[in-house]
Amino acid sequence: MNFSLAIGGMLMASVTLSVPDAMKEWIDRQVIEGDYASTGDYLRDLVRRDRERRTHPDLSLDDLRRMVEEARAGGPGELSPDDIKAEARRRAAATRSGTRD
Repeated sequence: MNFSLAIGGMLMASVTLSVPDAMKEWIDRQVIEGDYASTGDYLRDLVRRDRERRTHPDLSLDDLRRMVEEARAGGPGELSPDDIKAEARRRAAATRSGTRD
């Protein structure tokens, strides 16, 4: 790896990566469609997402899909948006303090 100083003073490493043509075409398509500014931007986002997924493995994609289906089947809720926000803040505070419900 080669190291160089990037904008903002963050030390960055250069990585050379070989991928099959089909993967490179996929990445290029994401850049062309405007989802990412560059191949490097795409790869950094991929690493960030993987890091997040691995550090918070509580729910799988299947769990999330099941939850969405249950929510759709249940219809509109009884709580107002303000009630939902208040509950989310309460849960976040409890998680930060280590007292999960």
